[in-house]
Amino acid sequence: MEAANCSLRVKRPLLDPRFEGYKLSLEPLPCYQLELDAAVAEVKLRDDQYTLEHMHAFGMYNYLHCDAWYQDSVYYIDSLGRIMNLTVMLDTALGKPREVFRLPTDLTAYDNRLCASIHFTSPTCVTLSDGTGRLYVIGTGDRGNNPEKWEIVFNEELGNPFIIIHSISLLKAEEHSVAVLLLRIEKEELDMKGSGFYVSLEWVTVSKKNEDSKKYEITKHHVLRGKSVPHYAAVEPDGNGLMVVSYKSFKVVSVDQELEESMDEDRSEKIKEPLYYWQQTDDDLTVTVRLPENCAKEDIEIRFLPDNISVMLKDVQVLEGKLYSSIDHESSAWTIKENDSLEITLIKKNEGLMWPELVVGDKQGELIRDPAQCAAIAERLMHLTSDELNPNPDKEKPPCNAQELEECDIFFEESSSLCRFDGNTLKTTHVVNLGSNQYLFSVTVDPKEMPCFCLRHDVDALLWQPHCSQQDDMWEHIATFNALGYVQASKRDKKFFACSPNSSYAALCECLRRVFIYRQPAPMSTVLYNRKEGRHVGQVAKQQVASLETNDPILGFQATNERLFVLTTKNLFLIKVNTEN
Repeated sequence: MEAANCSLRVKRPLLDPRFEGYKLSLEPLPCYQLELDAAVAEVKLRDDQYTLEHMHAFGMYNYLHCDAWYQDSVYYIDSLGRIMNLTVMLDTALGKPREVFRLPTDLTAYDNRLCASIHFTSPTCVTLSDGTGRLYVIGTGDRGNNPEKWEIVFNEELGNPFIIIHSISLLKAEEHSVAVLLLRIEKEELDMKGSGFYVSLEWVTVSKKNEDSKKYEITKHHVLRGKSVPHYAAVEPDGNGLMVVSYKSFKVVSVDQELEESMDEDRSEKIKEPLYYWQQTDDDLTVTVRLPENCAKEDIEIRFLPDNISVMLKDVQVLEGKLYSSIDHESSAWTIKENDSLEITLIKKNEGLMWPELVVGDKQGELIRDPAQCAAIAERLMHLTSDELNPNPDKEKPPCNAQELEECDIFFEESSSLCRFDGNTLKTTHVVNLGSNQYLFSVTVDPKEMPCFCLRHDVDALLWQPHCSQQDDMWEHIATFNALGYVQASKRDKKFFACSPNSSYAALCECLRRVFIYRQPAPMSTVLYNRKEGRHVGQVAKQQVASLETNDPILGFQATNERLFVLTTKNLFLIKVNTEN
């Protein structure tokens, strides 16, 4: 079954065609600064991590993690191997970040490690990678009620270092499972043309059979491979699918044994030799069929009709069906060649008509193109191409002039796509070609649902919520940030992009110091008048800028409904954006 080509349906009521832009507001933003006991465990790229994919995955990694199950609770991992938590109740009474867990391994002993990563799987469970290739599943208790010490329930070495990009918790028939998405970038020795690396996206499922069993073990391990780091990848809440947004497509390279066997059968079917070969001229068609062993003239049964053909060899139907166009059935003939092949000659009734297929809908044959015909076609199309850029613009049929293209006309050879993979077969079920809809960021609006992703549509930024239960309309347009797609394009030094779960504002930060906040249009306390259009303005969208009192680079950035959290090497900043939800 082929993947369904889908499209994203924009909700017109969520668009504002009369949006006038953001107005710079000089209202001060309350900003609080906390000094860290130990520096953030930043891992810089090594000399052998030189590709753009390494930079996207590890160089631009967000070291600050937001617990979507509990508002205003953020975590980071420091250089002492401690997972530190800050939960904000009252801005004016901020406490110091507290240690909730310490990594069992001494990270300084590993030269080729990556940054440690963490994902909040459920209200009582997290998944953790220490950056050395070891995966942990940790029971945290109820994190909202001052839980006891975090306890490791599973840990296993999984090979080369990886980072965690998503995880979910599943409970089916008393079997508790945790599905985790891991990302690695690995060396590809045989890649002579590309970067020499490939991206591995691994879907690992860890399960505990029942309440009596205390041991978790790996029950599934799927591997997908691509040539670009995915912008977005998430497992569906029910574990029945995987969604990936990426510039280059991902393909399954390793699956469970039963699935491998069935896929091998599919591949063997695909590489079967064609049943017949055919070629054509302006006047006729020639069909060649290999004869089975010991096939005599009496075993061949061929029937010509003006619009149909039937070929049987030893009572086996080789070719049958409606021809693409009419033939002169009385002049058509067949003969047996010396190399044990059957040659059938069909005379066209419509001379000069080139057939795209022999029998309508039949895919068992292969067309052999005549080199002379290919040369003639190329000659007819020669005026559309040239080795020189616009060599003669005044001639009758000028080629395309690339100098007339504007920046908005330029397109990539391979645009980004959104793909859904089936959780059992790992076959692609849905594909959305994103085209020029640039990926901007992702945000978790409801932790029980999949993360939302934000795409640029024209000048706006549109937020999309995946719904795996709705097969016909899997992606819902839930919010719009007016003109934000256009505004963010001018921020050349932007590093992180985010929005609040309730979509009241979006924010981006640069590599150093500056944070930009873009609020949704809100009613004004005073009346404004638009002289140009001669109307009153009831709402204004504000832009605010915060400048942090530090020269350290920004390593982490998270947005909640009320606050922005900004992490630098030695400090954690809290910016109060909204006074209430």
